[in-house]
Amino acid sequence: QVPLVESGGGLVQAGGSLRLSCAASGRSVSGYAMGWFRQAPGKEREFVAYISWNGYSTNYADSVKGRFTISRDNAKNTGYLQMNSLKPEDTAVYYCARRLGERYDLWGQGTQVTVSS
Repeated sequence: QVPLVESGGGLVQAGGSLRLSCAASGRSVSGYAMGWFRQAPGKEREFVAYISWNGYSTNYADSVKGRFTISRDNAKNTGYLQMNSLKPEDTAVYYCARRLGERYDLWGQGTQVTVSS
């Protein structure tokens, strides 16, 4: 059973928006910080956004700052990534992860986001 399940990816034109969701399956993300990462073809996985366990603290990669918003609903055990003003260079597989201490211990299988020009 995959501990985290991402959804909401798809094909969108440049300038469009998508909202990704990250649902915990059989595991809890409430009480833990969470992060979103992405991996484009031929590139290493990179950090996108971070949110503290209570949502009070967030952090973003410079490349998405001002366009993406990370959020969470602990009552639903779910995290979100709102992506606006999408660019072709945002095309990647997006992963969510649960943070435990200094590392991310639970990962999803990813959801594909493709932005056409």
